[in-house]
Amino acid sequence: QVQLVESGGGLVQAGDSLRLSCAASGRTFSNYAMGWFRQAPGKEREFVAAISWSGGTTYYRDAVKGRFTISRDNAKNTVYLQMNSLKPEDTAVYYCAARNDLSGNYYSHRTYAYWGQGTQVTVSS
Repeated sequence: QVQLVESGGGLVQAGDSLRLSCAASGRTFSNYAMGWFRQAPGKEREFVAAISWSGGTTYYRDAVKGRFTISRDNAKNTVYLQMNSLKPEDTAVYYCAARNDLSGNYYSHRTYAYWGQGTQVTVSS
């Protein structure tokens, strides 16, 4: 079992930056690949970014490439999502999630076993 707690969300203006954090506890954090997802009202939960257990492999959805950066600190049991140049369409609840590795459909929320409670990000125009 892995417990995940997100933090760092908030209300910002377009063009601003935020850094989300996801603190993990329970089983060995470094055993898991991690992902960030987001869900806007009335929409499906969508993949944002993922990172391998070592941090050596990362993936991003096209809409955030060049603006968002996923990273992890295994010594602190924490994964981060640095979000720059935020846009109103980035507004959503952001969730972190854990799975065994990044093989297969790492972009599908159905393949992640553990989830945090989410943190709200609101970007005003």
